[in-house]
Amino acid sequence: MLEKILLPDIAVAEAFGDPPEAVLFAEEEALLGRSVEKRRREFTTVRHCARRALAELGRPATPLLRGERGAPIWPGGIVGSMTHCDGYRAAAVAEDTAVQTIGIDAEPHAPLPEGVLDAVSLPEERDWLSTLSRSEPGVHWDRLLFSAKESVYKAWFPLARRWLGFEEARLTVDPSAGSFQADLLVPGPVEGFSGRWLVAEGLVVTTIAVPRSGGQNL
Repeated sequence: MLEKILLPDIAVAEAFGDPPEAVLFAEEEALLGRSVEKRRREFTTVRHCARRALAELGRPATPLLRGERGAPIWPGGIVGSMTHCDGYRAAAVAEDTAVQTIGIDAEPHAPLPEGVLDAVSLPEERDWLSTLSRSEPGVHWDRLLFSAKESVYKAWFPLARRWLGFEEARLTVDPSAGSFQADLLVPGPVEGFSGRWLVAEGLVVTTIAVPRSGGQNL
């Protein structure tokens, strides 16, 4: 699914289950500690996806550890992003000579739990969410907003190396183009991001990728 809404320079690998061949390096295993089985499966398969994507770029299999604020530590010269939710795991990677940053997120295509929307959205975002929910009720726009903000954070952090709260990005969505725009409300290395979204297979997925040579973020 992600290949449909990402730049061609980006290698993508996805899984809709947990394949038996997905295994961890010892260094990765040590990060899990006493994690429950669900967490272990997600952690293992998403790294399996990342190694498959890296192989498309000619990169060897290597441990993918966690850095500051849990962000993945990619091999030198690589930018990337990982995501997982029930029934889906994915990774997207690229050479940093072609792409500056990537953010991807996947969520179940279902309404947000009660009370979450107010915590993750701005008043003006709730206005357009209300309008779209009436005009195009086939999409859970609240979940799409949440996913897009997760992608914004994942694209932002490698560039800024600082936290970005949900209230520090203002999103607008173009339902006909399958795109969104994020305006960042704090100073930093970028003023905003353009992204893409897709609803399919019971999921909503959102992506951001900033090409190194300029041009449209996708």
